[in-house]
Amino acid sequence: MTEKKINKSDWRGRILRYAPLILWLGVIFWTSSGMASMSNTSRFIRPLLEFFFPDATDATLLIYHGYIRKFAHFAEYAALAFWASLAFSTSSVRFLQKFWYLAAFVLVALIASLDEFNQSFNATRTGSIYDVLIDISGGLFMILLFAGIKKIGGNRKTEQSRAE
Repeated sequence: MTEKKINKSDWRGRILRYAPLILWLGVIFWTSSGMASMSNTSRFIRPLLEFFFPDATDATLLIYHGYIRKFAHFAEYAALAFWASLAFSTSSVRFLQKFWYLAAFVLVALIASLDEFNQSFNATRTGSIYDVLIDISGGLFMILLFAGIKKIGGNRKTEQSRAE
């Protein structure tokens, strides 16, 4: 019986590839808790809004706060898509490497849905299909941006190899 020799650099590469993705998933589920509820985020967002818009009414500040929170959804899932795209596009698993954009999109949609489902059980949070759509749009934006940059980088490598 022969045992397969485990290459330490393979494990190191996997850890470096997937650790940021896993850590970011932890950030998402931490922000899904009551810690990132509107009443908690208003502790630091409200004073900033009052500083930048001193003459704004309470209703206006509340609307701005809502916009900031929705943008945070978009950005949070754009970051998730970035880490997923980076991990999957360089994966040693051929399927993930070939269909990295699909795997990243499915992960974003799945986590967004689970996140909102989880929030529906929290008294200080609300689960919303609209937030899922915002999350998915942030992820899709980043996947498309990542694909575009990857394509431009691939074209430059092709041009450089032709020039040599």
